[in-house]
Amino acid sequence: MTSNETQAPAFTTHLNGSGGDIRGWVVVDSLVDGLAMGGTRMTTGVTEEEVAGLARDMTEKFTLAGLRIGGAKAGIVSDGGNREETFRTFGRTVKPLLHGGIHLGIDMGVTPADRAVFFAEAGYDPRFRLGAPDMPIDWRTYYEPLIDCTGHGVGVAAVTALEANGRTGPARVVVQGFGAVGRAVARFLEDRGHLVVGVADIEGTISADRLPVADLVAITDEFGRIDRSRLPQDVTLSGEPDAWLDLDADLLILAAQKYALNAENTHRLRARLVVEGGNLASSAEAKEKAAAAGAVLVPGVIANIGGAASAALAVTRVVPFELPAEARKQWVFDWVGDRVRKNTRDLLEIAAGRAGNPLPELLDVRRKERG
Repeated sequence: MTSNETQAPAFTTHLNGSGGDIRGWVVVDSLVDGLAMGGTRMTTGVTEEEVAGLARDMTEKFTLAGLRIGGAKAGIVSDGGNREETFRTFGRTVKPLLHGGIHLGIDMGVTPADRAVFFAEAGYDPRFRLGAPDMPIDWRTYYEPLIDCTGHGVGVAAVTALEANGRTGPARVVVQGFGAVGRAVARFLEDRGHLVVGVADIEGTISADRLPVADLVAITDEFGRIDRSRLPQDVTLSGEPDAWLDLDADLLILAAQKYALNAENTHRLRARLVVEGGNLASSAEAKEKAAAAGAVLVPGVIANIGGAASAALAVTRVVPFELPAEARKQWVFDWVGDRVRKNTRDLLEIAAGRAGNPLPELLDVRRKERG
């Protein structure tokens, strides 16, 4: 275990509200050049411990990607009721952090519209930061065309790992979670000749010898719920919890809830390759059990960096903003793909050379490279 893994966060702020009530936290795990960033999660069950774990993940993502920014995360305990007032209160409360170099974005339960509310309430505009060049375009114009960048990175990690394992033909793929990331990964892999044989949403698992991804995407709502009344013919439905684990697959993409793979269900895992497309998708015990059973797991801090890296590239002013919009988007996708590919390859090379978790060794290498 490295010293970075054992140290406490740089600081934790408890949120009680300014001009209104709110319950939550901002955890800044690390600062680099006085900067840190991460998304804002809003659920009824989010905890300070969960936010701290997510902030640590952000630190590791940026370290692995070689970006000069630290990791942070925010959490709001709410069911989403009285939404606008919640985010106005949040914006007023975190205003000093936003203006002090802690950039907070979106995560589970928070939308771009919510972000616009708390940015406006805080008077925060990412185009302007003391000591940095101004961004020539507004945040939404830059960031929203990159919605599929996380899925792109997860797809690159999956293809890279399949190639490293000597896979030459089509792989059978199960996608657990069909939100923005799950849909993008499914399209990415199908476009490269792989077969999506299972998809799970909040209502259960849909499977077939080959699922038509475009048809499923067309009947999926913004929350990743697939309309069962409009499904293609010849599919199998299961409402059994975690039925996606029982499908005959080569590759499992985890793109939904926290600890989807855990100590209680890992024994059911059939896929030999698991790629984390979500944050904290597997528990530590699950990772140990999967490795002991001979499965390979690419962690989210490597695969699931697209959205975070896209934002960090802009906040740290690395993006060539002078490029036309489509060329700029492609530049970001290529940058993310290159980092994910290299980190996946290097992680698997370390794993092949010794027993145990290879991630701490790779993190140490990347910390030295970043300086």
